[in-house]
Order: sequence, then structure tokens, then C-alpha cells
Amino acid sequence: MSDATNNPADDALSTPSNKPSNAPPKAASNALLNEQQAPLTKRLERYKKFIKKSKPTAAGRLTRVVGLTLEAVGCRAPLGSLCHVETMGEGITAEIVGFSDDCIFLMPSESIHGVLPGARVVPLMHEVGIPVGMELLGRVIDGAGRPLDGLGPIITEHEATNKVTPTNPLNRRPIKEPLDVGVRAINSVITVGQGQRMGLFAGSGVGKSVLLGMMTRGTTADVVVVGLIGERGREVKEFIEEILGEEGRARSVVVAAPADNSPLMRLKGCETAATIAEYFRDQGMNVLLLLDSVTRYAQAQREIALAVGEPPATKGYPPSVFAKLPALVERAGNGGEGQGSITAFYTVLTEGDDMQDPIADAARAILDGHIVLSRELADSGHYPAIDVEKSISRVMPNVTTDEHQMLARQVKQLYSIYQQNKDLISIGAYTAGTNPEIDIAIQLMPALNEFLQQGMTDVIGYEECLANLAHVLQPLADAQAQHQQQQ
Repeated sequence: MSDATNNPADDALSTPSNKPSNAPPKAASNALLNEQQAPLTKRLERYKKFIKKSKPTAAGRLTRVVGLTLEAVGCRAPLGSLCHVETMGEGITAEIVGFSDDCIFLMPSESIHGVLPGARVVPLMHEVGIPVGMELLGRVIDGAGRPLDGLGPIITEHEATNKVTPTNPLNRRPIKEPLDVGVRAINSVITVGQGQRMGLFAGSGVGKSVLLGMMTRGTTADVVVVGLIGERGREVKEFIEEILGEEGRARSVVVAAPADNSPLMRLKGCETAATIAEYFRDQGMNVLLLLDSVTRYAQAQREIALAVGEPPATKGYPPSVFAKLPALVERAGNGGEGQGSITAFYTVLTEGDDMQDPIADAARAILDGHIVLSRELADSGHYPAIDVEKSISRVMPNVTTDEHQMLARQVKQLYSIYQQNKDLISIGAYTAGTNPEIDIAIQLMPALNEFLQQGMTDVIGYEECLANLAHVLQPLADAQAQHQQQQ
């Protein structure tokens, strides 16, 4: 009892000291002491999360270069992985696109200048991601996600890869809402739905790039992703500065892989544009994806496939081309619940205006509709040169009213009747009053042509387009009402 009361240690613990102390709190000092006395392995435990797992890789050597194809032995890496090939400079990056026995085939993403015989080929086990985020808006990047606009590096919180899992078709929302693209001919006669995949079929020099720029500026979509694949370098700069403009560029991401890029970069350009569009869709946004052109994508895959020995099948195109096309197209569309949509326009170059080109034929079969640009209309100064008679939107009945569909059919019927009798009308062989349908077509054709034309900088809303359509066809409605009264 006496020992307990006279213990000075207890008095020190129970009586607070009046002297100020600079010593650290007891809990903190104990933690520091424990960490210093802990084994080295335990102290290193907290740094484990910063260490990325890596497998040891064996470097191979370059044995052959044929065209743009590199052949190497001694490497063991999966198909689609990247390798670093040593050169006289800093080296280049190439992707494994095939193999035969122990020999792997690589396709470089840049110029192969400086490659030496027997050069070391080192597999890169880490996967290079594409920066995705709102920081991409207003930027121009290449097929690998690197900036081309000179505005500095793109630093985003998230990254994505081009290796995606196909979407379960049962998880997609149905297409129920129209998308306003600001173009009168499309909004009124070939209405597009949110999440639809459309083809833009055109030859060279008929105004497809201008039409893409009009849709970029006039659409009500939240974000626009533009892929310029295989274009001339001059056209890329013109599209961004003159056709797209500052207003359109502010909410757009441009992926450019010009014609002088390697086929691998052109291939990656399309896939990168689709990856960026998917990111914004997953954030709940409505995205407009404009890919110009899917024909260049197919040609890039043809170059790669033929270089590694795949046999051609249809007009020089190997089977892998027709396997990659639907895989690219199916990445667009509506997402699941809580996600947004990707409405896509894929331009298809019809060489010599041949609509039976194998790529055009394959694309038309897997898309939800097509818009045909006519060279004859373009030559006559009719812009945009949309041939409404040959164009169709397969989801238009799902996103429009019965009245709207009836007016669109009347436009196509009048246009078709006039085109079928155009020769007779132009030479004066047709006598007025012979056929009432031809008479009304002749009467309305000037107003229809004016309705289907539009200035490059004009933006016409969806509701205004419907009002204009009803106004143009009012004489036809009056003629039909008068005919019914006479009966």
C-alpha cells in the first residue's frame, strides 16, 4: 500500500507538467520507433503497390526486312504486342502482326530508316494506353494518342486501350430518339437516330468532307470524334481550320493518320477514334463519330495482311479485311442503361462511283443505312450532293412520326418520278396534263431542289426542317385534297 502511494513514476504520470515540451506525441514516436525496429521486408511492404509486375523477356534479333515487314527470331511475345527495334538512332516501335514457326513478323509504326541487320528486338511487356478524358476536347492527336497540334502534352486521369470486349447485343438500348445533325436533307428525308451507324458513300471530290464539317458544327451531340484516315496532309489542316472551325473544334477530338503514315498507324487511327468515342459514351454522353474513311482502313489492313503472306480473296482484299470491318462498326451504337450513345458516320470511297466495290458492298450490308453523294449533283452545283432517291435510313421508322414518314416518302416519289422522265421533259417531248403525277413533280422540283440544298455554314434545326418540308409539299397536299373532292 505504502509502496503504491510513494511511487514517483505514478506521480509523474498522474500530475501534468507545467514545463513546455518540444517532444513529438507519444503515439507518433512509438510508431516511428516500431517502424525503425521492424524487419526490412515489412518496411518495404508499403512500397509494393508502386511496383509493376514484369516478366523477364528474351531479346531477339532482326533477320530480314521486306518492304515494311520486319522478320525476327528469338523473341517470344503474343500477337498484337509491341517490340522495340534498335536502329542507328533511338530505335522504333513495331507491332507483332504474325508469325511462322519461330519467326515473327512485325509492322513498324514509323519509318524504318536506320534499321540494321541483326538488330536487337526487345518485346515491350507493358501495354501503351491512349489518354482519354475531357482534356482531349479541342485537341488533334495521331493514331497512338500523341498530340499533333503543338499545344503541349495531354495529361488525363484515365487511359484506354484498343483491345475491347464486344458488347452483348442484348445489353444495348433500342434506338428511339432522332439525332439532329443540322443538315436539312438528312434531318427531313433520311432521319438519323441516336446510336445509328450510317455509311456515307461518295467518290472523290463530291463534298463529303464539307458535309462532315457541316454535321460537326450543326449536331446536338455532346461530343464529336473525327477520324481523318489516309487523307492528304493538306486536307487534314484545311478540315480542321476551315471546315471544322473554332466552334466545331471546341467540342471535338480529331484523330489524324495521313496517307504518308504507315499502314499500322492508319489502322490504329480508326481504332483510336472508336476507343475515344466509347469512353465518352460510357460517361453518359451522346457522341457523334465521323470516320473518314473506312475504305482507307480496309486498304491499310490489306497492306498488312498481304505483307505477312495472307492470300487475297475478293479483288485483292484478304479475308481478314472483311472480318475487321464489322468488328469496327459494331463498336458504335447505343450503350447500356446509364450510358450514352455513339452515332457513327463512316465514309466509303466508291472508286469510279462504283457502288459494287467489295468494301462498299460489305459496308452497306453491316450498316444501318447509307447516304449516297452523287457526282452528277455535285457537277451541277447542288450541295450537299445527297441523292435522296438512293439513300435510306433503316431506323427512320423507329424515330419519326407517321406524318413525317409520309412526307419523306412523297419527296422520294416526286424526285424519282422526275428523274425517270427527265429526258422527255428536257427535250420538250412531254405534254402537260398527260400524267398528273409528272405534272406535280415538274411543278415542285424547283422548290424541292432549293429545299435539299444548304450553305456550308448554315445550321438548320430538326423542327425547322420538318416545318420547311411540310411547307414545300403543301401544293401536293392541296392537289390530293382537290382530287378527292372531285371524286
